[in-house]
Amino acid sequence: MRSRIHSQLLGIQNTPSFSAGKKFQLDDLIEAQQFDREILADIFEVAREMEKVEKNSPGSQVLKGYLMATLFYEPSTRTRLSFESAMKRLGGEVLTTENAREFSSAAKGETLEDTIRTVEGYSDIIVMRHFESGAAKRAAATAEVPVINAGDGPGQHPTQALLDVYTIDREIGKLDGIKVALVGDLANGRTVRSLAYLLAKYQDVKIYFVSPDVVKMKDDIKDYLTSKRVEWEESADLMEVASKCDVLYQTRIQRERFGERIDLYEEARGKYIVDHNVLNVMQNHAVVMHPLPRLDEITVDVDADPRAAYFRQAKNGLYIRMALLKLLLVGW
Repeated sequence: MRSRIHSQLLGIQNTPSFSAGKKFQLDDLIEAQQFDREILADIFEVAREMEKVEKNSPGSQVLKGYLMATLFYEPSTRTRLSFESAMKRLGGEVLTTENAREFSSAAKGETLEDTIRTVEGYSDIIVMRHFESGAAKRAAATAEVPVINAGDGPGQHPTQALLDVYTIDREIGKLDGIKVALVGDLANGRTVRSLAYLLAKYQDVKIYFVSPDVVKMKDDIKDYLTSKRVEWEESADLMEVASKCDVLYQTRIQRERFGERIDLYEEARGKYIVDHNVLNVMQNHAVVMHPLPRLDEITVDVDADPRAAYFRQAKNGLYIRMALLKLLLVGW
């Protein structure tokens, strides 16, 4: 284990009953494949403790003296602010670059590796969002401090997947034996890719893929699910799928991933919309989730329905990211 991780476990309010000084199993958080069920359960236990810490905030000083650098080459609201809020609520400090693509030395042609070597000299942990798939892996290979992938192009978004699974567990009460519909831009959606990897860790899960033809889920995810014996099905009928599922996970059609092909974007946009007609066929216990931001793929009048879980989902991101920062920097 890298020497950067402190051997002393600092006390916090309502700490979970893990042995003092136990190190987190991972050095960096780059992709969903890194997690197994045991690690997921442990992270979720710490996240539940972080809910208590946040309610008692201010007061926690578990990360006092630590600095987190947020290096974002793509726009973000929830991910960046929740990471920064998580760090501050645990007593740490933040160095932030909101639009690194334009307002960092990357605009002058500096390589990602040189940027990472520089930034790690100023901070104890780096949270990075990048427009290129695989950029987080390159950063982690370069850095001597922990790197967290906050989204790398159409690649992955592992902390979003963690908060999504945490939300499903909190809302539905179980993770085994559930049916989940992934809807919208499945070809370019890093959130649904990472979520599919994590759902494959659980038993008797069935995943439905509902998307326009131009943005169907890619074969690598389908092949992975098949290799893990996870049942999956493609469908064009949102209403039928919604009636069967415990979770309807809607995503926006991502204009920024289409480049100059506006025609393809317009072809895909607006095909599947969650509205009261969809709610009417959903089971009472089921929930609607969305990684946000949304455009018109969930109508605003859905917000008042108790099955609309997407804002609770966003809040859960704070607890998951508080847990991850604590685990990576000071261990259990």
